[in-house]
Amino acid sequence: MSDSDELTPAKPVTSSATASLLGVFAHPDDESLLAGGVLAQHAAAHARTAVVTMTWAPESPRAPELADALRALSAGTPRMLGYGDARNPNAAPGRPRLVDAPLDEVIAALVHQIRTFRPDIVVTHDALGQLTGHADHRRTHQVALLAVQDAGLAHLHPEAGQPWQPRAVYCATHPASGVGELGPLLEAVGKPVLAVPDSYATTAIDVTLWLEQKWRAILAHRGEVARERALPGILARLPEETRRKIIATEFFTRLTTGPLPSARHRLTA
Repeated sequence: MSDSDELTPAKPVTSSATASLLGVFAHPDDESLLAGGVLAQHAAAHARTAVVTMTWAPESPRAPELADALRALSAGTPRMLGYGDARNPNAAPGRPRLVDAPLDEVIAALVHQIRTFRPDIVVTHDALGQLTGHADHRRTHQVALLAVQDAGLAHLHPEAGQPWQPRAVYCATHPASGVGELGPLLEAVGKPVLAVPDSYATTAIDVTLWLEQKWRAILAHRGEVARERALPGILARLPEETRRKIIATEFFTRLTTGPLPSARHRLTA
């Protein structure tokens, strides 16, 4: 990456420059950890924001935690598709795991959410499944890209509503140079660290102005905060200065075809 391509902190965006944003994430807490600052940023600029969560049932213990987190981020109420977590059989008893569910069925469910909310921007996981490569993250990435494509085509999933084409897709990611102190913390609890090359990340957003909201949202996932190996729990045990450094920047890759927009330090449609 050349000096001219370096990712630098973002400046606050105004309401006129901020597009509506739909987050599509695998589990409750992914939205807060990966894009909590961006969600709060867009909401503060009076943009419409919402989050679709692919796994865990609406009646599960994690649903009220998700509701509290979204409230902290001003991102609406939970939109839970209710599929099972690949690693937790208690996530959605009686429902297939996300990784086992028929692909077209899952795509259609997400198309309905996209056509209902009609976002300018969709934000989801990267192809690696974030740092730890979780199977649910990877499947969510695949489904999100296909659903964004299908949502704009009237002949596909006509039962899911009127067509709507988001103008941009961003994948939350971690470039190698941005992993920092988080890498050793994950390795210490036996988790892999799957960073992408720096050139893969197109946008870096300094979310310091919205850090308190982001942290409240992370803490709302109380069950994960209590777990030793879960990232919310790891972050909660850190000194505040270290934690703030880790979560103050959010990185994204813009996947939409065509030339990159001139604004490289905010999500644009």
